[in-house]
Amino acid sequence: MSKTPPRDLGRFGADTRLVLAGRDPGAQHGFVNTPIYRGSTVLYPTYDDIKHRRGRYNYGTSGTPTMDALSEAWTEIAGAAGTVLTPSGLSALTIALMAVVSAGDHLLVTDSAYRPTRIFCDGVLSRYGVEVEYYDPLVGAGIAELMRDNTKAVLVEAPGSQTFEMQDVPAISDAMHARGGAVIMDNTWATPLLFPPHERGVDIAVEAGTKYLSGGSDLLIGLVSATERWYPAIKRTYEHFAPCAGPEDIFLGLRGLRTMGLRLREHGIRGLAMAEWLKARPEVARVLHPALPDDPGHAIWRRDFLGASGLFGVILNPVSEDGLAALLDGLELFGMGFSWGGFESLVIPFDPTLYRTATRWQAEGPALRFHIGLEDMEDLKADLAAGFERMAAA
Repeated sequence: MSKTPPRDLGRFGADTRLVLAGRDPGAQHGFVNTPIYRGSTVLYPTYDDIKHRRGRYNYGTSGTPTMDALSEAWTEIAGAAGTVLTPSGLSALTIALMAVVSAGDHLLVTDSAYRPTRIFCDGVLSRYGVEVEYYDPLVGAGIAELMRDNTKAVLVEAPGSQTFEMQDVPAISDAMHARGGAVIMDNTWATPLLFPPHERGVDIAVEAGTKYLSGGSDLLIGLVSATERWYPAIKRTYEHFAPCAGPEDIFLGLRGLRTMGLRLREHGIRGLAMAEWLKARPEVARVLHPALPDDPGHAIWRRDFLGASGLFGVILNPVSEDGLAALLDGLELFGMGFSWGGFESLVIPFDPTLYRTATRWQAEGPALRFHIGLEDMEDLKADLAAGFERMAAA
């Protein structure tokens, strides 16, 4: 029988914890990985057991050993009191918000938030009596001036979705905590490996494990981790809705967890190298990447983050729509798709003017979001160079 891994994982480095967390071969007959547990019904041996609900599991929605393995591992990696798993990153955000705000509450949301988050806030929370106000992501400690007696929470995202503004999360957290409210963060860009959210003042951290936890563009999963104060509310809300992630997706998430540190570092190295290459191109007006020294948010990134991922933005110089289409349609290695975090490189056009309300988006030309995958860098550069030639010809 294989021995049980050490329980005190805090003394180990991040990569070691990724390998050990949520894994107990000694309880799995020596097999390295927790198997997939599928099921709804859990049987009780006696009347007294079912009457008193004895045992860790009582129904499929309350958890399985597979669910526990990933939630316990993520709790360890995030430095949280607990974690719940959901079927997608958006569902994780909705659970986080529903756990905190009620009718009559005031919610502050960064203007650079993930657009489906805005749609949920405007289409659901507002309908149920929550007042949603969007704020400038660069507000920092000045957010205190936007807070009211009924301000219950603030939702941050750093860097911002698509536009990559850096927020001063510790300063915002200090202002919110002075009023007793909660700080919710979409931490998908960095994961806890690059931005330990609860160490930086975040109460509830949301991750789309669909991205870097997966690494394979083949699953949908969300994770919500929380501090000791807020985890009971997260757990209750999760139990009310029972938004269970699929067992196969959880298993794939566990598998991806073991190599996430290595992949994330490689994505970060390649992403920064490509950002620097694009910055030097005559077709590019500017690059939106907080790890670049001249980026407006670089000082905050350097202070608070432990690295960068492979996702960033690019603003092109003015070009016709036909020229942009010529660039994108002929790319061989960059797919066009709305996710990221997998092994393949991606690019999408975006236009924040369609939904920004607290700030005005101004750009020299069309905007593109890149995710740099694990292909050979020279091949990726050649693909883009050929695309820029097509764009010029058009």
